[in-house]
Amino acid sequence: LGYEYFFTESLSSRVNIDVGDPGVGKLQMTAFIKNAYLLYKKNNFSARFGMIGVDQFNIQEKLWGYRYIYKSFQDAYNFGPSADLGAAIEYSPASFISFDASILNGEGYKKLQADSTFKQTIGLTIKPIKGLVIRGYYDRMNNRFNQQSFSIFAGYSQKMFRIGAEYNKQLNNGMIDLHDMSGVSFYGAVNIAEKFSIFGRYDNLKSTLNTGETLPWNIKKDGQLFMAGFDYSPVKGIKIAPTYSGWAPEDDTLPFTSIVALNFEIRF
Repeated sequence: LGYEYFFTESLSSRVNIDVGDPGVGKLQMTAFIKNAYLLYKKNNFSARFGMIGVDQFNIQEKLWGYRYIYKSFQDAYNFGPSADLGAAIEYSPASFISFDASILNGEGYKKLQADSTFKQTIGLTIKPIKGLVIRGYYDRMNNRFNQQSFSIFAGYSQKMFRIGAEYNKQLNNGMIDLHDMSGVSFYGAVNIAEKFSIFGRYDNLKSTLNTGETLPWNIKKDGQLFMAGFDYSPVKGIKIAPTYSGWAPEDDTLPFTSIVALNFEIRF
């Protein structure tokens, strides 16, 4: 549930309230503020301040297009939150290129902790031809062991189909020394008819095997995701998606798991 207000053509504000798993404590479902910010946008420059949506993986999420079924790679495997407290700017000197940078609290929107650790981010997005987007991104959180994230993404979309590929790496996850992880994600969708499309996705998440250890530090969460399904929209604003997903754990003591689901999205 959200509210947006325009003070002028260039200055606006937005507040969004979400209901879901808070990720902390014992509550199963609770309401929390996802966004609450001021936005200034004029010509090729924009700036926003407050509880803002971050730029880390929003382009990948848009091209993936099935957030209601499954989160995009960096969001799903906790490379960073989708919103955070801070300030961000974006500047586009030409139609085919844009730069973005931000300073964030680093804790995400579910846990606002007052400390001296901040996240600094910078990103570059290039659109050399119609339909093609290439993005590079870097962030850093300063502490005893600095957490650093790197990602490169390329995607192409047109009326009939879209495809995307990304590589992500994070050093010192949670600002813990040598807790590094990386992974790739490939996804695509083909529009078979006006209201019908099929899609597929493959993820591979890995963590490092450190000196003296016999298993990677994140072995219980490492693995490969296989996903396929179709998306049907009977009327505008409603989507129905029967989906199969399989998870192959990196830990060979754990079994391969399969899920068949029926997903719904309602937008208004």
